[in-house]
Order: sequence, then structure tokens, then C-alpha cells
Amino acid sequence: MSSLAQQVSVSALRDRVFNDRQLSEMLGGGDARRYGLVNRAIKDGSLIRLKRGVYALAPAYRSAPMHPFAVAQALLPGSYISFESALTYHRWIPEAVLVTASVTPGRKTLEIPATEFGPFKYHPLAIADYRFLSGVERVTFDKLTAFVAKPLRALMDLVALRKVEWSGLDWLTSGMRIDDDLLLALTESDFAAVKSVYKHRAVNTFLAELEHGVVGAKRAE
Repeated sequence: MSSLAQQVSVSALRDRVFNDRQLSEMLGGGDARRYGLVNRAIKDGSLIRLKRGVYALAPAYRSAPMHPFAVAQALLPGSYISFESALTYHRWIPEAVLVTASVTPGRKTLEIPATEFGPFKYHPLAIADYRFLSGVERVTFDKLTAFVAKPLRALMDLVALRKVEWSGLDWLTSGMRIDDDLLLALTESDFAAVKSVYKHRAVNTFLAELEHGVVGAKRAE
């Protein structure tokens, strides 16, 4: 174990994602010394570089696992987990998702290559002011937390990203393989939380048609 990993492993940073500023506060001294310690720790495998200036201890030196969702949150604070990643987490779609995908408050798509936590992608969406976290909840993963879209918000984020137009419930039940019972379990409050979130008319039309379809299906039961 490198001397840097030894110091981090007995600090509050042990089971977290941390950056150069936090290392500087912990280690003291000049930048050159910190760079040297970081490079040696990366070389011996006790430190993982997630992106430039952002790190985590290797698994052998952590006391708890780090969920990819919590890592994604730490890599880009202010983002939240959504799209297929959130839908899989909520067991709305059966497919395993290899990429942790999030919505970013920024304007550019960002991709971070694979680490032991997998690759990460961040997509911007046209979201109304003050509605960025509507339909999003805070979830705890061991010692860490992350913001994760609820199922309907994750689904509508995917619709917005792919520019999907409403073509009936079949796209959801056959194309996305979402179980009918999950759609029928959606409530008025679920839809209310997502209304007025998106700036694009097509997305809001999809949401309105989905609500109408769900209500109609419930009445037909």
C-alpha cells in the first residue's frame, strides 16, 4: 500500500470519491509533493483515477462497497441518475445496463470511460426552471447517497432524450418490455410531479397521452 493510500484509509475519504483539493487539505505541503504521492499510489494500484483530479481508493483499501450511482453523483455533483439506469434499478425493464446514465444540469453531453465502476454518461435535457429534481428522490447506498429519478421521471427523460413520439402503450409494453401492472400502478401524484418539467411540447404530449392511456386501461379493468 502506498503512503497516500495509508493516509486516506484512516480518513473520512476512505469510502468516498475525492479530489485534488481534498487531498491537498489532508496532506498539506506543495502541489509537487501531492502529485508525486498520487502518481505512486496509482502506479501501485492502491489509488484509482476516475477522471482528471478525481480518485477513489482501490477496493482492497475501502471498508464498504461504492455503488456506481453514488460514484456518478460524486463525479458530477448536481446530476441525477435516470434513463435506463434508473428504470433497471426500479425493476421496470429487464435488461442489465452497463452504463450509468445521468441527467446533467449542464449543456453538454459528458462521457467518462470505464473504471471498475463501469462507464458513465451525462446528458443535458431541456427542463423548465426550478423543476430539475421534480420526480427525483435521494437514495442511500451504504455510506453514500445519490439522486435517482423515480420510474415515471426516468421514463420521460428517456422519451425526451430519444425524441420519442407517442404511438400508444405498445411501445412501452412491447418495445421497452415494461409490465402492464407497473404502468397501471402509476398515480395522479406521479403524473403531477412530472407535469411542466419539460420544455418540449412533444414530451408533454407523450406524458398527457400516457396518463390518458393508463387511466383508460384502469377503467377497462
